[in-house]
Amino acid sequence: MNRVKACELFNLTTPYLYNLFNSVEYPWEILPKIKNYIVELLNNPPNNFYIYNEGVLVEKNVIISEKATIIPPAIIGENTEIRPGAYLRGNVIIGKNCVIGNSSELKNCILLDNVQVPHYNYVGDSILGNYAHLGAGVICSNLKSTKTNVTVTIGNCKVDTNLRKFSAIIGDSVEIGCNSVINPGTVVGKNTIVYPLTPLRGFIPSNMIVKTMDNVVKQN
Repeated sequence: MNRVKACELFNLTTPYLYNLFNSVEYPWEILPKIKNYIVELLNNPPNNFYIYNEGVLVEKNVIISEKATIIPPAIIGENTEIRPGAYLRGNVIIGKNCVIGNSSELKNCILLDNVQVPHYNYVGDSILGNYAHLGAGVICSNLKSTKTNVTVTIGNCKVDTNLRKFSAIIGDSVEIGCNSVINPGTVVGKNTIVYPLTPLRGFIPSNMIVKTMDNVVKQN
């Protein structure tokens, strides 16, 4: 097995993202396209979106703290809350009903609906599926120490992503425990639970419990 399809990881219900997600073979191939895609949407906003600041599109009932920082371009969906101290560094798409919390930093990433990154999280060069939750202090590490291209290991196969910066593709309803580090080139399937303090890497199937990387068991 050396294929990971977006349809296996996400239930995509956001119409304005269909073209983006359907334009690639592997989900990480979306990451270099985010900036230009947002610019296209800024020039032709989806229904019910309006310009909040230059380069920032928001939907109704979005709450943005005066103490949050948003670097354009960015898109923020309905009922999402951007709390004090949050830092959006550009090229960010956030879906509906999300929470971006204190000291959480986002850069070149997509968060689908109902995602929570509420406390001291870093999400760079990643995609988080619907209802994904990062516990306090979870870091998406997006650059290898060697500064070489990131690979994704699936079984006995290594797939070169052709990306120097890429952290994680996190499927729908994944729970990542506090202070875990998601290493570059990690893919986590739907509904998987990860214990706190876990250094994640490689491909982890759906419906698993990750106690450590050497102790991954199927949920009952």
